Amino acid sequence: MYNTVQFIHSYWAYLVLIVLLIASFNAIIGFASNKEYSATNFRIALFTLIVSHIQLLIGIVLYLTPGNLARFDGGMGEVMGNSSLRLYLVEHPLMMIIALALITIGYSKHKKKLTSRPKFKVLAIFYTLGLLVILTRIPWDAWF
Repeated sequence: MYNTVQFIHSYWAYLVLIVLLIASFNAIIGFASNKEYSATNFRIALFTLIVSHIQLLIGIVLYLTPGNLARFDGGMGEVMGNSSLRLYLVEHPLMMIIALALITIGYSKHKKKLTSRPKFKVLAIFYTLGLLVILTRIPWDAWF
């Protein structure tokens, strides 16, 4: 089961990155060019939110599998002393939760704005920050 969930989590991450890149660029371009916020922009922002949260749920399932939790057997001292274990068991999950919080806050705040430019601005700021946080803690060596 662990390998299947890990496979899904790894490949769903590509979708998350692509959609988040599209949403960030869409918001930046919309803000910079003073475009009108349309239903398409709303759908892009919403789809990004949904895809990102599905990835978080898959990640939580992966994190809570017995095979993964067994890596804590040596205690937290061993986890924090080993850079690989620290990345997978502490840094990656924590930073992904922070990134999802940024994306969620951006989506929620943009809905409260009444005009297009502030909507794009909020989405551009929070979605891009979320993207940057995600990019810093992806275990790139495991991907390639």
